[in-house]
Amino acid sequence: MRKVLFLTLITALALGSCKSSKKAATSPYTPAAQQETTTPAPKVFTVPETKPAAPAVSDEKPVTMREEAITFTRPEEQNQNSYFIIIGSFSNMNNAMNYKQTLISEGFTPIIVQSETGYYRVTVDSYANEAPARQRLLQIRQNYPKYADTWLLIKK
Repeated sequence: MRKVLFLTLITALALGSCKSSKKAATSPYTPAAQQETTTPAPKVFTVPETKPAAPAVSDEKPVTMREEAITFTRPEEQNQNSYFIIIGSFSNMNNAMNYKQTLISEGFTPIIVQSETGYYRVTVDSYANEAPARQRLLQIRQNYPKYADTWLLIKK
């Protein structure tokens, strides 16, 4: 019984000594809407003046380039060019052939090459130099928005 009484006394003292010593506010709170202001509030920041528009930055996707060893699926289509504009890649030759037929109906002259990775790449043009290849690639992207993901393959 003494233990219970002793624990109760210690608990009461511990809780009684944890009282907050905060004091009540001495002035009543006045909301900002009720306060009278006689001077305008100072500017916090300034807005810079508008400048003439900068030249438009091209929002075209950059040209993706990959270097791969390739083999031609048809020997008669083989050429010595090093830059190929790739418009489609397929793991299945039948899918690549079907896509080739679709491109022919749109006016392209595609050929299919097989890359070292095993994919069948459908190419619509090939060039000996990079500059005309890039120019043609950008032209395809501009004239055919659905082929915006066209990229450049460099033959090893």
